[in-house]
Amino acid sequence: MLLVVMVLMNTYPLIVSEDLVFQAKRNALLSSAAALNTAVSGLDALTEENVGAALAGVDVAGVSRAIVSDPYGKVLYDTREAGNAAGRYVFYNELVEALRGNFALYSVYKEGAFHSSAAQPVLYRNQIIGGIYVYEYDTQQASLLENLSSTLLSISIGIAVLVVMLSMIFSRQLTRRLASLQAAMRGVREGAYNRRAVLSGHDEFTQIAGEFNDLVDRLQETESARRQFVSDASHELKTPLAAIRLLTDSILQNENMDSATAMEFVSDIGQEAERLSRITEDLLRLTRLDSGVAETAGLTEIGPVLERVVRMLRPVAEEKGVELLVVSITGAAAVATAGELHQIIYNLAENAIKYNRPGGYVRVRAEPAEETAVITVEDNGIGIPPEELTNVFKRFYRVDKARSRAAGGTGLGLSIVNDTVSRRGGAIRAEGVSGGGTRFIVTLPSLERGEEEP
Repeated sequence: MLLVVMVLMNTYPLIVSEDLVFQAKRNALLSSAAALNTAVSGLDALTEENVGAALAGVDVAGVSRAIVSDPYGKVLYDTREAGNAAGRYVFYNELVEALRGNFALYSVYKEGAFHSSAAQPVLYRNQIIGGIYVYEYDTQQASLLENLSSTLLSISIGIAVLVVMLSMIFSRQLTRRLASLQAAMRGVREGAYNRRAVLSGHDEFTQIAGEFNDLVDRLQETESARRQFVSDASHELKTPLAAIRLLTDSILQNENMDSATAMEFVSDIGQEAERLSRITEDLLRLTRLDSGVAETAGLTEIGPVLERVVRMLRPVAEEKGVELLVVSITGAAAVATAGELHQIIYNLAENAIKYNRPGGYVRVRAEPAEETAVITVEDNGIGIPPEELTNVFKRFYRVDKARSRAAGGTGLGLSIVNDTVSRRGGAIRAEGVSGGGTRFIVTLPSLERGEEEP
């Protein structure tokens, strides 16, 4: 671009200036030739005497040389003092054209001067009786044009130097900002998730750095959550494994253990193995949810699923002395698989039964709403402190860890429910109930994507 600008800057103005000078020269020469022609136009024949007399009062100071010839090219009048051609024959191209009856113009810039000439015939009763030739040699305009050329060249060189210097400065700034961003990316790639790209300003690089920092923040949160999840999962798996190991060692080391005690230990081992199996199944379920692979879901009635869940949990509720109340309004349906609805309702209702008190109740309600289905699970159990309500959906989170383990919980049930509901475009929230207890409200879409309500 710089080269193109310099070429245009050093050619176009000069070309335009030359054209303007040429046009001015031609107009001036034609005017001078016309003045000479007018002076001799009344003569029926041209001779040195009558031409000299006719042109005696004509001002030809605007041209360097003026020649008048007869129809054969013999010079009758010449204004040049040194090398005067009067009485000789000349055959300048322009004069030859004029003697043929044509007007001729010629202008050129060479050797530091403008060379311009013009010629026209002299007519008498439509007969050519001679020709007029004028010539101008101008170094003043040429000098101005050369000065213009020199000035443009100096300006171009100055601009080129300035552009190169500014380009180097901007290039260094650009590469420095890119290097800073690249260094931050390299640090994050190597595992330094606390690395940030620090760029000032309001340009696109600053915006990219901001987006990069936001991405790193999310990546750091994800990595922290992953590490916490691995730590919690390892701890949860280690607890039943340690219990199994302790019980088996006790059996192996006690050779005189009676059969009743051995059966009790074996029963405990079975319970721990069952707990280990539940944790493993929940972890696998969460892994499938995190993978984003979901079954194709259609509109599923909630009522039949709710009835099946109640049949499974009623013996557990009776054993705990908890009343299980169910309300399913006809028409309640959600866009989810039957397995997902079963998982949601079962986890919420089972938790409500487990963390309840004898004589308590658990109410499960499913009802349709505008383009949604609402599932509500409410109990009057031990409740959840208000400050803990937003944390219960975190993985392995327990309000009371000792009581949760005693109840056989893994700390993953509510997390599975939350992930399942979110994947289907729904929402879940927990709120306290006056007098104690907790209410979980699940909202799921009842219209498939792209479907309009009839």
